[in-house]
Amino acid sequence: MKHLSRLFSRVALGLLWLFQWLPLGVQAAVGRAVGALLYRVAGSRRRVALRNLELCFPGLSAEQRERLAREHFGWVTRSLLERALLWYAPESRLRRLIHIEGDFGFAASTEAPVMWLVPHFVGLEVAGTASAMQPRRVISMYQRQSNRVFDEALKAGRLRFGNGDLLSRHANAMPLVKAIKRGMVFLNLPDMDFGPRDSAFVPFFGVPAATLLAPSRLARTLGMKVQPVLTEMMPGGRGYRVRYLPPWDDFPTDDAQADTLRLNRFIEQAILENPAQYLWVHKRFKTRPPGEAKLY
Repeated sequence: MKHLSRLFSRVALGLLWLFQWLPLGVQAAVGRAVGALLYRVAGSRRRVALRNLELCFPGLSAEQRERLAREHFGWVTRSLLERALLWYAPESRLRRLIHIEGDFGFAASTEAPVMWLVPHFVGLEVAGTASAMQPRRVISMYQRQSNRVFDEALKAGRLRFGNGDLLSRHANAMPLVKAIKRGMVFLNLPDMDFGPRDSAFVPFFGVPAATLLAPSRLARTLGMKVQPVLTEMMPGGRGYRVRYLPPWDDFPTDDAQADTLRLNRFIEQAILENPAQYLWVHKRFKTRPPGEAKLY
């Protein structure tokens, strides 16, 4: 049974390798079509997305939230299929498709440790690929996949330019700290629900959300410069946009919870600018404050 599972996984990866050779406009059309199908059949994820939108945008009508969720499924499906492009396509093609804006060279121009704060928009994978195109080495955390074949493919795809490293989220913090002290840039994904440990319940669109305090605490401990990075998938075959925003001058402070609130406010504003591309299928409010009812 395990042998058949690995064979199926390798066949699926082979199909993705073939898929990435198609023009991006064709890939995008396929992604939107598959996304429309998944919206109909992936009931649990559809319900999560609609519940998140209900909690975060109570002023929208049910019809407006449904349209937004349908659009989101097209984008998130595109992001999954187009990972093959990011993992396998020649670097020259990626440089044509990834449009970089802002102070991309900041991390290379400063001797201070640098943290990139990259919220969970569907184009998140593009930020990792873009990071391999700058001189300083990059380290990030990742969720180990239960499927060994896909786990190996994910690591190989993300590390193929030889300019970074990945650590499992289940590892302790010391390897990460040592890597940052050696001069590696930390690509940090700060906005998922990892449970109550090392988190505080900080409002996110007015709803208490378990949010890691680590970005503030780590930046303060190591004297890091913090630079937000936003990603956007563009329509059709136009490619991707990665915006390196100005580094925050007044982050971190000595109040980790206030810093985390500021981070959530920043992500909220970014979502309002591009609501369909935030990762609404994640159970952002899964962990509840003591005594509060579940939201899913």
